[in-house]
Amino acid sequence: MLDDHEYEARVRATLAHIEQAIETHAPDIDFETEGEILTLEFPDGSHIVINKQRPLKQIWLAARAGGFHYDYDAATDHWVRNSDHELLADLEVFASQQLKKPVQLR
Repeated sequence: MLDDHEYEARVRATLAHIEQAIETHAPDIDFETEGEILTLEFPDGSHIVINKQRPLKQIWLAARAGGFHYDYDAATDHWVRNSDHELLADLEVFASQQLKKPVQLR
């Protein structure tokens, strides 16, 4: 399990990566970071919210598809749920569904 410092560093890097990928590859999606919450806003008014869950050392994602909790997997260096769903891959799927066109974030 990550210590507090490692957790914070990995979450910051992940959120920064998502922001950069959206700016570069998905300019139709607006985003705002406020505190520990990254909110993606889509042209149809829908949202995806990604936030830290510090006590559990997780990242949580809420989208039209549902709510999901991701743990850091040191073996793969990814945030995963159910050991086979990776955060960025899921985010691409959910964002593509909400934008109604493909979104590439990796």
